[in-house]
Amino acid sequence: MDKYWLERTELLIKEDGLDKLMKANILVVGLGGVGSFAAEFLARAGVGSMTIVDGDTVDITNINRQLPALHSTIGQHKVEIVAERLLDINPSLNLVKINEFLNPERMEEVIDSGKFNYILDCIDSVTPKLFLIKAARKRKIKVISSMGAGGKTDPSKVMVRDISKTHNCFLAKQVRKRLKKEKINKGFRCVFSNELQKEESLKMTDGSNFKKSFYGTISFIPAIFGLYAAAEVINHLVKKD
Repeated sequence: MDKYWLERTELLIKEDGLDKLMKANILVVGLGGVGSFAAEFLARAGVGSMTIVDGDTVDITNINRQLPALHSTIGQHKVEIVAERLLDINPSLNLVKINEFLNPERMEEVIDSGKFNYILDCIDSVTPKLFLIKAARKRKIKVISSMGAGGKTDPSKVMVRDISKTHNCFLAKQVRKRLKKEKINKGFRCVFSNELQKEESLKMTDGSNFKKSFYGTISFIPAIFGLYAAAEVINHLVKKD
């Protein structure tokens, strides 16, 4: 397919940069408010190969912040909706869809299935998040991990730092604590916000139906997390020798 649709991108990063993106292979795990936007930004930049992973379906409560979530898509698989969008953006995209919640064994299989240049961890549960981070580090694949976007409203507080530099984020604190037990204190980049979470936005649950307590979210913060994650990957790939 003619790459004329990438003309504006090529003006900025030149033919060499565009060529690096077209040759890149990226793994995106989690297609919620962060991952769905990150995957789209990667596709619009001209990334040539991508594997997207999510076993979830669209719920009505996703509509306020997730790209695949519309009233017309409730009950549909997120991975299918996102895949359709990505291929409509770039019909030449080499796209692999995995409609699963990955257990540790499958996570390793997926990572080993492709020669990935970068992994985006957009998982919101601690245990699978840790498995993905550790598996990527074991294979010396660069990973960027999204931390907690709930309870936050200030876009100016979102940033990318090493995990050791994260603060004012409950999810990052849990990740640091768990990794410290395995003598991992630093060495991968995270998107996080140093804004204090708005405690009044916390909704407590009784744990029934495996539902955990959660913070309120606003439309733009998860999208900004996805933007920062995609930007980190794209800028790294373009600058890479």
